[in-house]
Parts: sequence; structure tokens; C-alpha cells
Amino acid sequence: MSNTSKGRVLVIAGSDSGGGAGIQADIKTITALGGYAATAITAVTVQNTLGVTGVHPIPLEVIDAQARAVLDDIGADAIKTGMLGDAAVVETVAAAIDYANRNGAGGAPAVVDPVMIAKGGAPLLAEAAIGAVKRLMIPRAALLTPNAPEAAALTGLVVETTDDLRRAGEALLALGAKAVLMKGGHVLVGEGGGDRVVDVLMTAQGETTFEGERIETRHTHGTGCTLASACATGLAQGLSLEEAVARAWNYVHEAMLRAPGFGGGHGPLDHGWTLRR
Repeated sequence: MSNTSKGRVLVIAGSDSGGGAGIQADIKTITALGGYAATAITAVTVQNTLGVTGVHPIPLEVIDAQARAVLDDIGADAIKTGMLGDAAVVETVAAAIDYANRNGAGGAPAVVDPVMIAKGGAPLLAEAAIGAVKRLMIPRAALLTPNAPEAAALTGLVVETTDDLRRAGEALLALGAKAVLMKGGHVLVGEGGGDRVVDVLMTAQGETTFEGERIETRHTHGTGCTLASACATGLAQGLSLEEAVARAWNYVHEAMLRAPGFGGGHGPLDHGWTLRR
């Protein structure tokens, strides 16, 4: 870690009362990987492992004030965005990213997780806001981390195979993302129809694949939030993109294997496993 990379991550996302995803998962992940987490909360959700039963947006001026308060005093070496909710929040967060990079020394790369649907199926991004994400967030993304349904919604392409992931990734790079991590959890791979998971990290220079056995478990709540925050932590600590993604991928894989088994639905991961090695 260089003297100018202190691992400070500003997370702009929604709160998950169940603690498995959202801001709570982000803080746990960043801390477990040795970074420092600060937050600007975009919404308070009422949820547990069984689903989301309420979403309460934070006023735009409060979202902006939270971000600026952190940036003006503590600063950020990376920014991670999660649940944004609607187009007005997207515009507010895009302005916060610009503010960070105007005022930060060396800039703060943005890891954009285009959160659209909760694990239980509740919508977390208004359909009308997808255009704002494409126009404002993707061009600001040092790394975009869509799953297959999110990639399909952002590109209009069918995303059912690993090759489909690559085609959608090319389209997202063309929209302005510096890099995309195309997540293959929804894609069936292998003769067994789904015994492997393949994620593809794509940049203008080429691609890197991350492949492993599919973990058969219901404890997958917050995997997307966790992966994106882990990537942002690595970038904030001065790791290369490939190093940051590789460490994040392994961290999430182990956190899934060690899931504590809480709740009756989509259970949380074990974010703190690195502290108990």
C-alpha cells in the first residue's frame, strides 16, 4: 500500500436491516479486508432473509450532504455505489463522484454495482432510472459489476451463456465503463447445466476469467454488494484491478462456504471470516 492509498472507501448505497447486504455488508467487507468504510445512505430498507417489505428513500440533499461531509474531511481512495433507487438519486450520486474526483488527490475510482432487484425479487431501481444509470453511472465506472439480469437490462441483450456475458460486457465497455466484471452466477455452465460459475473481468486490453465450482446453498444474500465492496477496497489500497478482483472473488467464495446459516430465506455470508483465520 502506498503512502497515498489508505484504503478509504466511501459507500453510497441503501441500508439492509437484516445486515446481509447493502451498507451493512459493505462496511463488514471493507473492514474485514483492512480498509476504512464511510457511508452515504440512499435509502432505509425494511428487510430480512425472507425479503424486502419496505423502502424509505433518504432526501436527495441529505444523500449529497453525507457524501460531501465525508469527502471534505476524511476523503476517499475509492467510491462504491449500490442501491440508488431512482433517476434523481442517480444524478445526485454522479455529482458526488465528480465532486470527489475534483477535490481528491489522485482521484477516487468508482466501483458501480448496478443494483436493480433484491435477492428475494423486490425491485430496488425504478425502471425509468435505468437510462440514467447508463448515461451517468456507467461512464463514471472504473469497474462495473453487473449480474446477468442487470447486464440484460442495461444492454437489451439476451444474457444466458458465458459468451452472452462477453457480448454484454463489450456493449457496457462501449457505453464508457473502464472495466466490467460480468458475474456469471445466473448463467448455466458445464455439461451438468450449472456445476460451474464463470465471472469475466473485461477491459479494453483483454479479459481475465474467474471460475469455480458452484456452491449449492441458500445463503447468498448480499453476494453482489460484498463482491463490489471487496473490489473497491482493493483499489483503495493500491492493488491493480486484476489483483483487487482476484482477492475479492476469493473472499466472497470463502464467505459463502462459511455462511452462518441465519434466517429462513436467503441467508447472509460470513463477512468476518478473515478475522478468525
